Amino acid sequence: MMNSSVTEFILLGLTQDPVKQKAVFGVFLIFYLATLLGNFLIVVTIKTSRTLGSPMYFFLFYLSFADACFSTTTAPRLIVDALAQKKTISYNECMIQVFAAHFFGCMEILVLILMAFDRYVAICKPLRYTTIMSRHVCSVLVILAWVGSCIHSSAQVFLALRLPFCGPNVIDHYFCDLQPLLKLACMDTYMINLLVVSNSGAICTVSFIILLISYVVILYSLRNHSTEGRRKALSTCTSHFIVVVLFFGPCIFMYTRPPTTFPIDKMIVAVFYTIGTPLLNPLIYTLRNMEVKKAMKKLWCSKV
Repeated sequence: MMNSSVTEFILLGLTQDPVKQKAVFGVFLIFYLATLLGNFLIVVTIKTSRTLGSPMYFFLFYLSFADACFSTTTAPRLIVDALAQKKTISYNECMIQVFAAHFFGCMEILVLILMAFDRYVAICKPLRYTTIMSRHVCSVLVILAWVGSCIHSSAQVFLALRLPFCGPNVIDHYFCDLQPLLKLACMDTYMINLLVVSNSGAICTVSFIILLISYVVILYSLRNHSTEGRRKALSTCTSHFIVVVLFFGPCIFMYTRPPTTFPIDKMIVAVFYTIGTPLLNPLIYTLRNMEVKKAMKKLWCSKV
């Protein structure tokens, strides 16, 4: 640990206004509980339903799990700090938060890529689909996603641990991330910022390009399908594509630019990226998917 005098940081949160802080507490508590409920419903439904055994739902299970965990890395502290007098976070807790946020964020990116790959195989290689996307292959792909996420987040924490803090300890943000931490470091952070951009920024941008190309290929190959087959494939792919755009837009904006923090970053982009997307994902996947809706009704009707 290279830090000399700083043992804790003060998080400014989204606002300093006491009235707005109460609103932040209420709104984000509802958002967070809705996120947990929505993703928990999907996880339980997929785990218990016999009809949702295909690779697409196997990956959706892990996407919902990653969503719930990703939201949990930032939302609870934002909610608690909205009513707290002293909004402090210890140095160690800050590093854990950096690791967890990047781990589950990267996990979400890699699972979205796996879901796109699954759709590509299902639509472009239908006769070989069951062979290529066997349960063993899917399990190996998910394990590789966990390992990849761990490598990425470990690299982020390694960079954060190399930052010396000796002056101000006030983070103008609602959670610990490398961009706001770079502003507090008492050293030239140009090289470290380049590494952050080449790590997080490159992962977001390259993944987004890969996903766009895969959807172009899928759409091109759909021209040979029947009208019914085309409609079903487009419905599934549209859900995936909406999630991809909602997740990657803010992600690319956050990690591919200089480390200057504007209020709009914090208020709209970061909030949408860390709390909004995990809330919207279950809504998009359930509202646009008849099989998931049927399985949910069956499961919860039998429970009631």
